[in-house]
Amino acid sequence: MNEYDIILRPIITEKSTLQKETGNQYVFEVQRDANKIEIKKAVERLFKVKVLSVQIAVMEGKKKRLGRFFGKRSDWKKAIVKLSPKDKIGIFEGA
Repeated sequence: MNEYDIILRPIITEKSTLQKETGNQYVFEVQRDANKIEIKKAVERLFKVKVLSVQIAVMEGKKKRLGRFFGKRSDWKKAIVKLSPKDKIGIFEGA
């Protein structure tokens, strides 16, 4: 897998924006089978930054209903990446 396969998309919510501003942490949706080391290398290569730590969480898909039928969204994995204090990622800054 290359960097573009591991990092799927940034997660931009109120909580992730607060994490970015206070702790220099960025949140991404990542591939389900990616580990912390692969995520760290992918972020460092894609954005040319220094990663201090990576936390991962598997998010359970929500249960949904369509008429009388029940279903479930897919499970997904998110990574919270902490950068060194001097580094920033431009896509979150609006650049």
